Amino acid sequence: MPAVVPQGIEDDLKLLKSAAVHAGIIALGFFRTELRTWTKNVTSPVSEADIAVDHFLIGALRGARPDYGWLSEETADSPARLESQRVFIVDPIDGTRGFIKGEDSWTISLAVVEVGRPIAGVVYAPVRDEMYVAGLGLGASRNGVPMRVEGPAPASPIIPAPAAVHNELAAHGVDHVPGPAYPSLAYRLVQVAAGTLDAAVARRGAQDWDIAGADIILTEAGARFEDVCLGTPLYNGSDTRHAALAATADASLLSPLRDALRVVYGCPQSQPDAQNR
Repeated sequence: MPAVVPQGIEDDLKLLKSAAVHAGIIALGFFRTELRTWTKNVTSPVSEADIAVDHFLIGALRGARPDYGWLSEETADSPARLESQRVFIVDPIDGTRGFIKGEDSWTISLAVVEVGRPIAGVVYAPVRDEMYVAGLGLGASRNGVPMRVEGPAPASPIIPAPAAVHNELAAHGVDHVPGPAYPSLAYRLVQVAAGTLDAAVARRGAQDWDIAGADIILTEAGARFEDVCLGTPLYNGSDTRHAALAATADASLLSPLRDALRVVYGCPQSQPDAQNR
């Protein structure tokens, strides 16, 4: 754990937590109602709730920190964020498909990133009343209770993943249980920090806003999290996409997870300097 906590992180965490709670109240007002929904980028669902929450978060977060940059799934991107020392990276509703279906594990995912790495993060699941929080050097917690991964997984670790990844893990001799497929990637990842899952994966193409909040929570809880092609994920680059991702509380699972994901999803043909992704 770093000896020096970055300046202002405690205040940033208070801001993120407050914004997440209020955003959750807004989202719950739309939950399990007759929503207006549409698609973007051909296949990605979006709802009026996503937009309402995004508008609130812009006002609450940028209003409090106008010098911070902004990157959100539901806001048109601006290169101005690349010039900011600190940046908010936001997914107003992570797991929109599940939200639209009335499932309960969708989240609001918020992070502050500095020099490519998250230094504060909140993943909040309003329906389940679960708030996961971490700050660099401050540790990770769920609903105020500290979280720290316990090390080696049991004989049959719980690893939710697509069938092709399960097959590759089995081929590598990893005896495991498939586990639940939560629609929110952020929620799935923080379950590794919480000890509910022994590992979690993401296919190639996850965006900064899907994972930045969960990243700092995993890291501060002592879990391992990596882009299997480029290593430690970096954020707020010109390209916000990532290769396949693996999170685990057991370091011995990282190598077979890495190998399985590389076989199933491959790596980008061109792997530019990570700071420019």
